[in-house]
Amino acid sequence: MSLVSIHEAKTHLSRLIQRALDGEGIIIAKRDEALVRLQVVREALPARRFVGLKGLVLSMGDSFDEELTDFAGYGPEGLSKVAEDHPKDPAR
Repeated sequence: MSLVSIHEAKTHLSRLIQRALDGEGIIIAKRDEALVRLQVVREALPARRFVGLKGLVLSMGDSFDEELTDFAGYGPEGLSKVAEDHPKDPAR
C-alpha cells in the first residue's frame, strides 16, 4: 500500500491510476493522514471474440429483389417536390 500526498496525486494521477490498475493499493493523504483510497472500480472486461453465423441458413422471400414502390418520392428525385410543398418561412 502506497501513501501519496494530494500534490503528488494531482501531479502524477495517470501514473497512479495505472499502478492501481496493476493491483497496487494507493492511498491519498493530507499531512500524512489517509483521506481516500484509489482503487479499481471493476475488473477488466474479457476480450471480445467474434461470433460468426457459421451454419446459419438464411432464406428470403421471392419478392426480395422487387422494386420498393412504398418509398416513391423519398429519393433524390423527390426532394425538389418536397421543397415545393414546404416553402421556407419568410419570417426566418
